Amino acid sequence: MRYMRTEAPALVPIFRSALQARLLLHVLTATKPVTAADLARLLDTPEPTVSREVRRLLDAGFLAGERVGRAVVLSPATDNPATAPLRQLLVVTYGPARLLEQALIGLDGIDTGYVHGSWAARYHGEPGPPPGDIDLLLVGHPSRRAVDDALAGIETRLSREVNVTYVTPERWRGAADPFVTQVRSRPLVELDLVEEPTP
Repeated sequence: MRYMRTEAPALVPIFRSALQARLLLHVLTATKPVTAADLARLLDTPEPTVSREVRRLLDAGFLAGERVGRAVVLSPATDNPATAPLRQLLVVTYGPARLLEQALIGLDGIDTGYVHGSWAARYHGEPGPPPGDIDLLLVGHPSRRAVDDALAGIETRLSREVNVTYVTPERWRGAADPFVTQVRSRPLVELDLVEEPTP
């Protein structure tokens, strides 16, 4: 997916582009240091495009950068009073998929997960009213108690209810299930739930 000249994102149109919002969200919620190269891989975007956006955000004082070797490690600009409210804005608008990934990554029994419904539609640029809740679909055979434990507190952070639906892999692959057919016909945001090895 190329991010050249793009419209303002439907989820939160005050940002220049969806890439800018997603990039900021990743840095402001990162659990470990990230570089422009990391972000390019995570966001599936060419590194020069990400680097240009990073420079804009560094110049604007929303990100801080520290040179480590040949790379610049990015972090939130803690001396900027706008950082905390900006993080909260991004979490409740662009954050659901990111926070769900962080909560569920590595959990046994989940083959894959998707956010669907109105939030996924807005994420993909479909206009409409703000999403009222977050619809999460998990494919596999996870422990429901483990999922509940992993998601504890996430509704408070997102200021939205999270509705979880469980689907077996066989049902998800099938073509006759009306619910699965309906979900597949609408925008989906697939969650990245594969743990990366620690460097």
